[in-house]
Amino acid sequence: MHYEGNIIRPPSESNSILLQITIGCSHNKCSFCGAYKGERFKIKPDSIIMEDIEFAANYCKRQRRVFLCDGDALIIPQKRLLNILKQVKRKLPWVTRIGTYANAKSLKMKTLDELKELKKYGLGIAYMGLESGDDITLKNVNKGYLSETMIQMGQKAKEAGLKLSITVLLGLAGPERSEIHAVETGRVLSAIDPDYVGALSLMLIPGTLLHTAYKEGRFKLIGSLEMLKELRELFFHTNLHNGLFHANHASNYLPVRARLPKDKEKTIKLIDQALAGRVELKPEWMRAL
Repeated sequence: MHYEGNIIRPPSESNSILLQITIGCSHNKCSFCGAYKGERFKIKPDSIIMEDIEFAANYCKRQRRVFLCDGDALIIPQKRLLNILKQVKRKLPWVTRIGTYANAKSLKMKTLDELKELKKYGLGIAYMGLESGDDITLKNVNKGYLSETMIQMGQKAKEAGLKLSITVLLGLAGPERSEIHAVETGRVLSAIDPDYVGALSLMLIPGTLLHTAYKEGRFKLIGSLEMLKELRELFFHTNLHNGLFHANHASNYLPVRARLPKDKEKTIKLIDQALAGRVELKPEWMRAL
């Protein structure tokens, strides 16, 4: 396989065939993200992509899923992207699902019918980074779009029949807007009603704008208990119809896995026990990205 730069994929795609069809991220301005710093965004040549599909056809017969890397695969023009999906379907007939990252920009560039067409040819799940539902926080971290657009694009992906997994970031608003960030994020998640929610806890990455702001005293990182309080507030204000809410990423202090609305009450009790010191939190040295 022809891999360039950093290959990033969701934890749930750990056993997938990683087919890199773009390099980097077309936005690449989020202040908290260091995944693609120094990488110029580009779409890989079709000839290289087809070679990699051929390689997978010969050597990846045990893997039932494909994940399209990097951060902006969905932004590829429809005709080219459809051709890639068709080739995957033809060359890898045992594959049951194709996944990709999707941001508001790339979802906005696709019509509903185009998304449905991608679904028809194998695209089954989109991973969307919401990070926050608070517009001020979204502006502060240079996300590129505000909450109303995030809601519209998330709903469009769902209407197209795609499974939708949304990531949010605890601690992103700092101490001043922590509660607002939690409440507003819960509001946006409820409006979109994704199939999966993944809540990660902010870890500052050297070289990012947010890390620089922290070093200069312009951003404050909240502690473990404040992260937990924010998680409780976010979870309390999130209402899903049979969606899975995860906060069991390596960055989190308290592992949480809940099916909403069924597990809401018992999960809030778990968080309350942790806040009261009756449930042990993950030590700082065990946290990771």
